[in-house]
Amino acid sequence: MENTALLDKGGIIFMGIYLASLILVGLAGRFARKEDTMADFFLSGRNMGLFVLFLTLYATQYSGNTMIGFAGKSYRQGYHFLVSVTFMIAVIGAILIYAPKLFKLSRKFNYITVGDFIQHRFNSRILTIIITIISIIALGNYILSNLKAIGYIVVTATGGKVTFTQGIIVLSIIMIVYETLGGMRSVAWTDVIQGIMLLVGCVFIFGLIEYHYGGLTTAAKTLIKDHPKIWSPPTWEQKRFWFSSIIMFFFGISIYPHAIQRIYAARDERTLKRSLQIMVFMPIVTTFFMILVGIVGLTRFPGLDKQGSEKIAMLLLTDIAKHIPGVKIFLVIFLSATVAAIMSTVDSALLAISSLFTQDLYRRIRPNVSQHHLTTTGKIFSWALMGTMAYLATILPQTIWKLIEIKLEILCQAAPAIFLGVHIKSLRSSPVLYGLAAGLSVTLFLMWAGDMGLNIPAKPWGIHAGVLGLALNFGVIGAFSLRKK
Repeated sequence: MENTALLDKGGIIFMGIYLASLILVGLAGRFARKEDTMADFFLSGRNMGLFVLFLTLYATQYSGNTMIGFAGKSYRQGYHFLVSVTFMIAVIGAILIYAPKLFKLSRKFNYITVGDFIQHRFNSRILTIIITIISIIALGNYILSNLKAIGYIVVTATGGKVTFTQGIIVLSIIMIVYETLGGMRSVAWTDVIQGIMLLVGCVFIFGLIEYHYGGLTTAAKTLIKDHPKIWSPPTWEQKRFWFSSIIMFFFGISIYPHAIQRIYAARDERTLKRSLQIMVFMPIVTTFFMILVGIVGLTRFPGLDKQGSEKIAMLLLTDIAKHIPGVKIFLVIFLSATVAAIMSTVDSALLAISSLFTQDLYRRIRPNVSQHHLTTTGKIFSWALMGTMAYLATILPQTIWKLIEIKLEILCQAAPAIFLGVHIKSLRSSPVLYGLAAGLSVTLFLMWAGDMGLNIPAKPWGIHAGVLGLALNFGVIGAFSLRKK
C-alpha cells in the first residue's frame, strides 16, 4: 500500500503548478506593500477584513497537526479522542477572554509582537526576553511538527517517488520565498485560498468516508467485534489526562504568537470578534472529521505502530482512490489543500518567529537602526531558521502528537502574563517573573526526569508536566501578589 502513489502524473503536475502559484501570490503581496515598515510587513498594515481574517485564522489553526497528528492520535485512542473537539472549541473561548482588550492596547501603543505587550505592560526586559525565547522555541517546534506532516503526505502522494527529505526541502523553499516577498499580506492571501479548499476538502472527505466505509456506524460494529477494549469506560487516569489536555490547549494554543499577530492585524474590534465567533464552530467540521478518519482507519489498517499511525489519513485516501477512481480529481484538490494549509501554518509561525527575533531581541541591541534594516534582518533570520527546522524534521523520531505536547507544555507557562496582565492593572512584573520561573522549572524537570535516569513519569497522575507547572505558576503569582498587599 505504501508504494502505491495517491497521485498520478497529472495529479503531481497539478499540485506542482498550484504550489508554484503561491510564489505569484507572494509577488502580489510584495507589490501591494504600502510602506517598508515592520507593521506593514508583519501585520499587513493592520487592515485585515472579516473574510481574510477568519480564513487566515482557520488555515493557520488547522494544518498538519490536525490532518496528520489528530488522525494518528484518534487511531491509537479510538472514540475516547472525540474529547479533542472540546479542546479546540475551548481555544477560541480562551482567545475571546483576552483578545478584544489586547487589540485595543495594540492599536493605542502600536504593538507588533507579544513581546511588545509584555515589555509595555510590565516594563521588565528579562521577563520580555524569557517569554520571547519561550515563544520562539514553541514556534520552532510547531514548524518542525508541520514539516514532518508535509514529509509524510508527499511520500504517500507520490508513492515514494519524492522522498520524505526531498518533499520537506522543496516545500520549505516555496514557503520561505513567498513569505519573504510579501510578509503577512502574502501569507494571509494564500490562507484565503487554502482555507476555502481545506474546508471544502474536509466536508468532501467526510462524505466520501461515510459513503465508502459506512462511517461511524460501520466502524463501531467492527470495533465492537475486533477491538472490544476500545469501548471500555475511560479510567480515572484517562479522565485526568483529558482534563489536563483541555487546560494545556486552553492556555497554550490560545496564545500562539502568530495568532496574536492576527489579533493585532484586524481592521477593527468588531471584525476580530466576528471572526472568532465563526471560528468557534470550525472544530465540528474539521477536528471531528479527522477523528473519524483515525477511527475508520483503525478498522481498515489495524496494528500500526505510532509512526505508522501518523500516516493513517494518507493510507485511507490511497485506499479510496484505488477503489473509486472517479474521485481522484477531488482527492488531488483535497491533498493539495492539505499540503498548502500546512504550509500556511509553517509560514505564519516563521513570520512570527522572525518578528519576535527582530523586534524583541535584535532591536534591543540596535535600537536606532531603520525599519528597512529590521525587516531585512527578519528575512535573513527566517531563511536560517527554515533551513535548520527542515534538517531537524528529517532526523528527529518523535511523533507529531508528541511534538504538539512538548510545544504546548512550554508555551502555556507564558499564559499568566497575558491573561492576567490584560485584565489586572495592579499586577506587577516580579510575581509574574517568579511564577514563570517556577512553572518552567517544574515543567522541564518532569519532562526530562526520565532522560536523567530518575523514576519520575513525564505525566504524574496522568497530568501533563506543563499543567502542573502552570498550576504552580499561577499559585506563585497569587502568593507574591497577596504578600505585597
